[in-house]
Amino acid sequence: MAALMIQGCGSDVGKSVLVAGLCRLFTNRGLKVAPFKPQNMSNNAAVAADGGEIGRAQALQATACRLPPSVHMNPVLLKPHSDQGAQLVVRGRVEGHWRAAPYQARKAELLPVVLESFEHLRAQADLVLVEGAGSPAEINLRAGDIANMGFARAAQVPVVLVGDIDRGHVIAALVGAHAVLDAADRAMVAGFLINKFRGDPALFTEGRAEIVRRTGWADLGMAPWLAAARRLPAEDAVVLESGLAAASGRRRIVVPLLRSIANFDDFDPLRAEPEVDLAFVPPGTPLPAGADLIILPGSKATLADLALMRAEGWDIDLLAHVRQGGRVLGVCGGFQMLGRRIADPQGLEGPPGEAAGLGLLDMETVLSGEKITRPAAGVLAEGGAAFTGYEIHMGRTTGPALQRPLLRLADGATDGAVTADGRVAGAYVHGLFDAASARAALLAPLGVRTRAEDHAVRVDAALDELAEALAACLDIPALARIAGSPL
Repeated sequence: MAALMIQGCGSDVGKSVLVAGLCRLFTNRGLKVAPFKPQNMSNNAAVAADGGEIGRAQALQATACRLPPSVHMNPVLLKPHSDQGAQLVVRGRVEGHWRAAPYQARKAELLPVVLESFEHLRAQADLVLVEGAGSPAEINLRAGDIANMGFARAAQVPVVLVGDIDRGHVIAALVGAHAVLDAADRAMVAGFLINKFRGDPALFTEGRAEIVRRTGWADLGMAPWLAAARRLPAEDAVVLESGLAAASGRRRIVVPLLRSIANFDDFDPLRAEPEVDLAFVPPGTPLPAGADLIILPGSKATLADLALMRAEGWDIDLLAHVRQGGRVLGVCGGFQMLGRRIADPQGLEGPPGEAAGLGLLDMETVLSGEKITRPAAGVLAEGGAAFTGYEIHMGRTTGPALQRPLLRLADGATDGAVTADGRVAGAYVHGLFDAASARAALLAPLGVRTRAEDHAVRVDAALDELAEALAACLDIPALARIAGSPL
């Protein structure tokens, strides 16, 4: 079956969004399309329909293909918990913790797993759209590569290289990639795309011609800055905005930007609410006084991020907020922080250790056992509003606080805790703001009138808009020919 790989001149050049848009475009034209990313590095993950976890971007791309997400769509996932260490997830299951240098020496051993998952998808699809990672021009990482040219050559998948003109030096990035790739890798590149252009496209006509002249690669189009992309879940924390100026008449919700923040797309539905002002607070900035709600997000390194909270003085800000009648919500790792104690005796998220929590909920957490990865659905324990979401965590939490749960799950279990006055609450389930009913109930105590649509409806509409925009600016017939698609 047909396949095409989208690689980039660097991280955050828009590969994930372009693949998502192309997935929806070719799906809308009648093809059965599947997304694939050999190796991803992200703490934003999703639960696959066949169990386990994959990168959030591949779950979005599966949605674009109107398919349930599968662990085969992202067989290798690295979840960083420090500058040099990461949890290794293979086909959705934790395979251990690796530092950067040992993993670089071992990654080639994962190529058979990657190729097997790719062939599994290709056998079921008319077209597989593959996303690379980082840049193939990082030739210092080429040995044993499974994410870019190492995969492309092993699977014999043609490559289109993406340059981001918004960050500048796009001619140098593409021509430079051509210069440093060895001949066999360079031969895999069938063409290039320019992404994130602002202004009059005619102003870059000569630039595109110069790239063709210097590389010999086909010019496959130039995408503008795509407004619809802002309505899609982002995978990299570099996109988070940190503006703290609250708009008049809006309720202010703030989220501390933890170093190992995970699944921050939990809060995308809040960005879309006209009566909500959402801000991520970066290190070096206090949590603002007068916030209506402080949300402690998920974390891939809960003890380390709890230490960061204290180093930044955010714990003091948070406790003052509570004393003044403010509200707090903890999600997953943020929920764990609200307890009296967190212990990681096996070093599952970093060095073994334990620490006192923030003490706002009477409970304790021990990080142990097999990671829980499963979809979740149910109702809020107070009021009965329906929610859907998922769990990804290793912690086991116990204590009296759990006798007053935040959530009642469809299988009869409960999750989370809430104080008697309702001002401090938390749960393990991600995605609590996605369903319109749950979002309305959670924000009602703030006096917020919410939109009536589920967040998934907004995302689906954005994918269709993205597909239409790409159809207008890219050479879709040429991309199909390169991929070997009958379209």
